[in-house]
Amino acid sequence: MAPISIKRILISESVDPCCKKILQENGIQVTEKQNMSKDDLIAEIKDYDGLVVRSATKVTADVINATGNLQIIGRAGTGVDNVDVDTATKKGIIVMNTPSGNTISAAELTCTLLMSLSRHVPQAAMSMKAGNWDRKKFMGAEMYGKILGIVGLGRIGKEVATRMQSFGMKTIGYDPITPPEVTATWGVDQMSLEQLWPQCDYITVHTPLMPSTAGLLNDTSFAKCKKGVKVVNCARGGIIDEDALLRALESGQCGGAGLDVFVEEPPKNRALVNHPNVISCPHLGASTKEAQARCGQDIALQIVDMVMGKGLVGAVNAQVLASTFSPGSHQWIKLGEAVGVVLKSCTTSKQPFSQVQITTQGKHCKALDCPYILQFLVGAEPQRVPTACLSHWQPAVLKGHGFSSAPALRNR
Repeated sequence: MAPISIKRILISESVDPCCKKILQENGIQVTEKQNMSKDDLIAEIKDYDGLVVRSATKVTADVINATGNLQIIGRAGTGVDNVDVDTATKKGIIVMNTPSGNTISAAELTCTLLMSLSRHVPQAAMSMKAGNWDRKKFMGAEMYGKILGIVGLGRIGKEVATRMQSFGMKTIGYDPITPPEVTATWGVDQMSLEQLWPQCDYITVHTPLMPSTAGLLNDTSFAKCKKGVKVVNCARGGIIDEDALLRALESGQCGGAGLDVFVEEPPKNRALVNHPNVISCPHLGASTKEAQARCGQDIALQIVDMVMGKGLVGAVNAQVLASTFSPGSHQWIKLGEAVGVVLKSCTTSKQPFSQVQITTQGKHCKALDCPYILQFLVGAEPQRVPTACLSHWQPAVLKGHGFSSAPALRNR
């Protein structure tokens, strides 16, 4: 991988001080400016090679198109919902995040909300502060023996599952990428959403927000659930249809909701926040000292590694990745995707091959084994290559996402 020149970085939000320290120790100038308006950010961004944000800064197409020499947008946290990745990709700007930085904190908050819903802890505490002593009003239910449905079985979903199993909960789940045989080792039985909805006493969602997950829990899915089901969303606002959730709460179809995220943050419509059966938080999933330090450190080290040409971890826009390798590598990496497309077109089944060996010749190709293999898979089976694979270039990661055998590349 060829080094990338990053001399000046703008940090537009409150990021752990270790981020600035690491960048400066590696010769990168850092400017911190918080609470900028969109116009201020557009005026400021022209002078920088890199931008580090959390979740509040909206890096829209207007902001990206106003950049001069911007080469990297780093999100100190999970997801890139606040970044227009398509526009960044078109401009050749690498977008990266720190997918594992807040895993534990988000999982722990999810478990906290699940337990609080079962025992009405916030409501009981507020009643006590008001001078009351009402034990019957806050009658709860044990979690032991109950069924927890986990929609999205990535890092956070896995951590939630293992923690709630310790309470004696049965964990079932759904994930379109992680193989059932993998989640079975964590004690999670996978099934379709149609099978999952009617079984759950509790449901928690841990997916990115995209067209296929927007409004995943809606009027139709709530109607298929057990009456009184309780739901938690510590992932992204919009995965649960907020209007449908309010209707389900009013009818009793939903017995309670724990919400850390909203479609609009902060929410102007307070109907959900004010509902007596809703426990809400101001997007605290990553708000722990440990998570913030981890995310700040991770994004800084990822940028430093990229600058030094050591590696590229956490990148989410694969189309730009080829530009980070030496110019002579581009044609070979593109060829890998083309070969994958050709193989796919020669077959009709959903899994056209179980094993593939690719043979190359020459010293130059030998250095491109991992990216070549990945781009081959992007061409052959794009729907099965998740972000984790795009960012780490590791065949071992591919095996964990349903590829029984990663393609073997032999260099003569």
